[in-house]
Amino acid sequence: MGFHALLETRPVRSRFWVETALGTVSGLLFVVTLVRRDWIELVFGVEPDAGSGAVEWLVVAVTALVTVLCALAARTEWRRAHPATAHASR
Repeated sequence: MGFHALLETRPVRSRFWVETALGTVSGLLFVVTLVRRDWIELVFGVEPDAGSGAVEWLVVAVTALVTVLCALAARTEWRRAHPATAHASR
């Protein structure tokens, strides 16, 4: 492997940007739901869980999962496009 091979990178696919955007939006929803649990009632004008908070905790769990999965998928895409820099920190 020569020096030129270390500098070789491929452009990231649009999939990376979709995963990054979706992860960011779900991360923001995660934080908003933790800080202001009644935002669903305020925005949509309905109380789907009759005030128990179960829907809010479901939103927290789902958005946390989506955020982590999107971050891992975006990391995989980034490492695919930049193989030399992905392993340089080891």
